[in-house]
Amino acid sequence: MKKFALAVAALLLFAPVTVVSGQNITLRYGQIPSTIKTVSALHFYIAQRKGFFSREGITLEMLPIEGGAANMVIALSKGVVDITRTATPYLVEDVLKGSDNVAILGETATPIYSLIAKPEINTFADLKGKVVGLSLAIDTISISTRKLLALNGVKEGDFKVKELVGTPARADCLRKNECDAVPLGQPEDFLLLKQGFRRLGVSTDAMANFQFIVSATRRSWAAQNSDALVRYARALGASFRSMREPANRDEVVRMMVDTTGSSEDIARQILSLYFDPDRGVVPKQGEIDIKGFNEVIRVMGEAGELKPPLPPAERFIDLRYLKAAGLQ
Repeated sequence: MKKFALAVAALLLFAPVTVVSGQNITLRYGQIPSTIKTVSALHFYIAQRKGFFSREGITLEMLPIEGGAANMVIALSKGVVDITRTATPYLVEDVLKGSDNVAILGETATPIYSLIAKPEINTFADLKGKVVGLSLAIDTISISTRKLLALNGVKEGDFKVKELVGTPARADCLRKNECDAVPLGQPEDFLLLKQGFRRLGVSTDAMANFQFIVSATRRSWAAQNSDALVRYARALGASFRSMREPANRDEVVRMMVDTTGSSEDIARQILSLYFDPDRGVVPKQGEIDIKGFNEVIRVMGEAGELKPPLPPAERFIDLRYLKAAGLQ
């Protein structure tokens, strides 16, 4: 029943816009179910609502892939989807194991994850001996949270870890009193703050610049579908530019409310957090931050998830589609 509901939600949220001209191409896009109604999916919603995919002759079929970010690259390798979103560490790990997958577009650059704690947790020191809900060890969410804790005197072994994939699962753990603190994305962090929970810090205090989420595809598939990928990149490039334009703030707020179900007040707070000043969360037009990608690889090595010599970011990226679309 849950899977059916997620599928229905995805289809309703990303219902295709009628193509006005040109040959239509359907692309199967793998989506993490827990992100369907979060701000991290907003650029797709904008691209649909404003007709950017339609203008490019693209129908995007959003396919929820259960099981967290690690399963996204698996679905891609198996040909279940043509393109997928994935966190960069999972792509790096997948390629190093021999997969044909590659990053073609940047989605979320440097995310802001709030470390949200129970009301009675007043300081980082109060987390010693407590349960912190993290994602998988390889995930930059977990790595940045561990670095944030260490910066504030809470080292590995000072706290217990509960692995939970997805912001909704971590937020639920906190609400049920099964976790004492968890890293949360938007809008869940703002929602819990309104409910009396406490923000101890944010991920960017520990990791200020990295490439978090990318669109990935298979090199072999891309070679035969380059035109479709250039169109896909152009559509999302237009969406990111529209999202960042100050004159569009009210429209983006309305779309964010529709997408996430949050209040207008929270939507405005989120956009202010991202853009006033610009904190590099949203790419300018879908570009991939090479330095930010290399930073992910560096911290994976630092965390023991990769062994030296560390590979360069270029091994995992193909910029030809962004360049052909004039976006990189």
